[in-house]
Amino acid sequence: MSSPSPTVNQREQYKDQLPKDPKALDNRFPLYLGDWKKSDPRVDDDLAMDNMDEPHMKRKLAILKKHPDIEKLYGHDSRTSLVTIAAAAAQVYFAYLFGRVWTETFWGFIAFAYIVGGSITALYGVLIHEATHNHAAPTVFLNKLVGLAANIGIPVPIYASFRRYHLEHHTYQGVTGMDPDLPLEWEKKMIRGNAALKLLWLFIYPVMYVVRGAAMKKTPSTWEIYNIIFTISTDILVAKFCGLRGLLYLFVSLWFGYGLHPGAAHFIQEHYTFDDGQETYSYYGILNKPYMNIGLHMEHHDFTKVAWSRLPEVRAMAPEFYDSMAYHTSWLLVHWKFITEPGYGPQSRLGRSMEDHKTARKQVGKLRRADEHAYEEMALDAQKKGI
Repeated sequence: MSSPSPTVNQREQYKDQLPKDPKALDNRFPLYLGDWKKSDPRVDDDLAMDNMDEPHMKRKLAILKKHPDIEKLYGHDSRTSLVTIAAAAAQVYFAYLFGRVWTETFWGFIAFAYIVGGSITALYGVLIHEATHNHAAPTVFLNKLVGLAANIGIPVPIYASFRRYHLEHHTYQGVTGMDPDLPLEWEKKMIRGNAALKLLWLFIYPVMYVVRGAAMKKTPSTWEIYNIIFTISTDILVAKFCGLRGLLYLFVSLWFGYGLHPGAAHFIQEHYTFDDGQETYSYYGILNKPYMNIGLHMEHHDFTKVAWSRLPEVRAMAPEFYDSMAYHTSWLLVHWKFITEPGYGPQSRLGRSMEDHKTARKQVGKLRRADEHAYEEMALDAQKKGI
C-alpha cells in the first residue's frame, strides 16, 4: 500500500524535522564548492577535472529552499530593448562621423575606436546575452529581434551563434567536448603561462569566438542563416551611407571591445579558476553599472531567469550563498593577474566528462523529491502513532 499524502497541518508540524543536510546526495552542499585543485599551466597540460555535475542547478535548489521569494524576480526588463536601440544608433552615428566627416585623423580614429567604440561593442555583448536568455522582451521572437538589433553595430554575425552555443554552455558547463566555452587543445598547449603569449591570445580573443564555434562542427541553424543575411545587409548599408572607413570603424571597435578591453575582462572573470574548488566567479565593481551587471555571473548561473536589473537583489536576498564565495572587484586586475602570473593560462578551467555529469545530475531529481518523500514518511509515522 502506498504512503498516505500528508495534510497541510502535518507538513507544518514536521517541517522542522526534515533532513537538514543533503550531503548524503552531494557532499558539496550547500555552496557546491568542489574538492579539486585548480590547473597550473607550469605543471599541468590540461584542465582540472571534476567527477560531479556543474554546481548551479543544485545551488539554485538549495537557495530557493531557504529563499523562495527569489522566484518573484524572474522575468524580462523591457528597458534592455531601449538600450539596444540607443547603442546601435550611437555606434552607426560614430561610423558615419569617421567615414564621412572625420576622415583625416588616424590616431584619433584608433583612440576613439578603443575608448568609445570598444566600450559600446562590449555593451553589445551584454545586450546579446540578455536577449539570449529572453530578458529583453516578453516573447522569444521579440528577444531574437532585439539580438539582431544589437548585432547592427557588430559587422560580424554573432547573435544567433552566441545564443545557440551560450545556452549549450549553461546546460553542459565544463563538459569536455560539449561546452563551447572551453579552450581548444592548441590553446592549452601553445599559450600555457607565458605572459607575452597570453597577451597576444587575449588580443585575438574575438577570433576565438569564431574558431571555437567552428570547432563544434555543427550545421548553421535557421536563425544563424538569418543572422548572416541580416548582417551582410546592414554592412552593405553602413558601407554605402558611412563609407568603407565607417565600416572599418565597426570592425576595429569589435576587435578592441572583445579583446584587451576592461569591458571584455568578464570573459576571464567568469569561469577561469582563480581558486581551488570554485569554477564560477562574480565581479562586484563599479563597471557593473554601465555593463548592466554582467559581472554578477554566479548569480546569473544560479538564476538564469532573472534579468540584469534584478541580479543584485539575488545576492541581497541570499548573502550567505554569495558573500562567502571568492569574487573579483576589478576587471583591470583580472586581466593583469591572468596575464602576468605564470600560474594562470587557458587551461585554468574546470572540466568534467559527460558520463560524470549525467550520473551526478541524476541527484537533482532526488533532491527535488527529498522533501516530498520525507513528509510522506513522517505522515505515515504520525498516522501509526495516532497523531
